[in-house]
Amino acid sequence: MLKYLLEKEFKQIIRDSFIPKLIFIVPIVQLLVLPFAANFEVKNINLAVVDHDRTQHTRRLTEKIISSGYFNLTSEYSSYREALSSIEANVSDIVLEFPLNFTRRLMTDGKSSVLIATNTVNGTVGGLGSSYLSSILSEENINTAVRVVNYFNPHFSYKNYMVPGIIVFLLTIVAGFVSALNIVREKEIGTIEQINVTPVPKGIFLLGKLIPFWTIGFILLTISMVVAWLVYGLFPVGSLGIIYLFAGVYLVIFTGFGLTISAVSSTQQQAILTAFFFLIIFALLSGLFTPISSMPEWAQKFTLFNPVRYFVEVMRMVYLKGSGWADLWPSFVILLLFAAVFNGLALLCYKKSS
Repeated sequence: MLKYLLEKEFKQIIRDSFIPKLIFIVPIVQLLVLPFAANFEVKNINLAVVDHDRTQHTRRLTEKIISSGYFNLTSEYSSYREALSSIEANVSDIVLEFPLNFTRRLMTDGKSSVLIATNTVNGTVGGLGSSYLSSILSEENINTAVRVVNYFNPHFSYKNYMVPGIIVFLLTIVAGFVSALNIVREKEIGTIEQINVTPVPKGIFLLGKLIPFWTIGFILLTISMVVAWLVYGLFPVGSLGIIYLFAGVYLVIFTGFGLTISAVSSTQQQAILTAFFFLIIFALLSGLFTPISSMPEWAQKFTLFNPVRYFVEVMRMVYLKGSGWADLWPSFVILLLFAAVFNGLALLCYKKSS
């Protein structure tokens, strides 16, 4: 019985002109584009310099700041008022003012002060830009040799951090979004009525819906990891087996989630809007784009009920740290609970008349 249901599902997916494109082409394009677009490193900050001291030391400091790769020197101004006008005209993002006798005070007292004024209409550029600038200037007051060792992502590559999370998000789209269209599509074309009058149990029927998207999810995961390796040179430090194990449970979770939405929706439009609403919340509260520790306390508590959060953490730990089962088993148990809840809801929500 299950064999014929699976055969029907795979044929239905293959014959559909839209779903195969949605499943494979769109996610791969997103994987190629999003790691470049979803980059929170701030560079090319426009810097205006006001140098009242005009010494070799302040010129060397300016050159050091520009050579850091974060700043572009827009111009050097003779007064703070002129530099401030460049911020008002959106020519500059930050003004750095060296006071008169800056170098002399630094030599005699061991410290000196500068003025940093930032345009914080864009809070990210203003905040991080002033932070970068302060860090570079503070090095002038450090007399002790400092040795810095960067573990797991030594080159501070934001793509290495984002790609594992984006792979998770792509699986979420395929498992949750596409499966949400499945049952409701059969309602619209009328085939669901034919299935409802057969002796096929609800569990077998939903299993026949789950397995195809579960299989497609594994294929997409494999393709995504190959793309990550070929394009970004990123390959898991840890075990591939652990990734596939977690992915298997994760796909069951969101396939069940999608089938629940599909079972309670009357039209594909209703299913799309409902799935979109929940998937946006899952993405924003997953730590994919912003660290969970930076969220308000109430939002951090909400993330505990978000399955995407756990798989994003697992993927980053396996990809970058090489974490093993001893570190990850609590997340696996939590994902199993999510799988039971979502698929239990799918069983309850699907009404079968016989």
